[in-house]
Amino acid sequence: MLDNFYRYVVLNAGLLGQGLLVTLQVCVQAFVLGVVLAIAVSLLRVTGRIPRAIGTAYVEFFRATPVLVQLLWVNYVWPDLFGFPTTAMGAGVIALALQTSAYLAETIRAGIEGLPRGQLEAGRAVGMSSLQIVRRIVAPQVALVMAPALISQMAVVIKSSTLVSVIAIPDLMYAALKIVNEWFEPIEVLTSTAFLYFLLIFLISLAANRISDRFRARFGLAV
Repeated sequence: MLDNFYRYVVLNAGLLGQGLLVTLQVCVQAFVLGVVLAIAVSLLRVTGRIPRAIGTAYVEFFRATPVLVQLLWVNYVWPDLFGFPTTAMGAGVIALALQTSAYLAETIRAGIEGLPRGQLEAGRAVGMSSLQIVRRIVAPQVALVMAPALISQMAVVIKSSTLVSVIAIPDLMYAALKIVNEWFEPIEVLTSTAFLYFLLIFLISLAANRISDRFRARFGLAV
């Protein structure tokens, strides 16, 4: 088994490493874009009737459709309909971001609507501008509410990213399957790949939890 591990994993560490970097690139870009879209959609859902209906339709659609379907849809249909994305990488990022934003939008909306109105009125009473109210009152509390959901969603994005290999994005899963298909020895390769995904999610979750704890302490919200 050690010989197989060396032959199929160690000697292909460069290929697996390149795939891991692609996975990180896709996940980071998808997560950042997803947060931006989630903020926009959540704001739609707390405004007028028509924007709320649009935001609700967006959330329900992208939460109810599988990631694989979204990947194929964005990669093969969007270029004909909208002229973009022009690369498989762009399609993977957009598809993962769409689903991420649909889930996070609900969390952000709940955080905004859950704020006591008295806090906003108190901010206006002491002469704060709308921007100051958002920055000093709304944003810290909504971010606190969002923290657990953000951590969970980061893990979901990483797990979902294993599907981008179906549209030929050379991520970690793509690299692992390439090695398996070449040598027909899945045990060591896929076990090592599973461990890499576990390690990646564990380290990101650990870092995110520490950042969340510092954030709570900074704003006097530590529990």
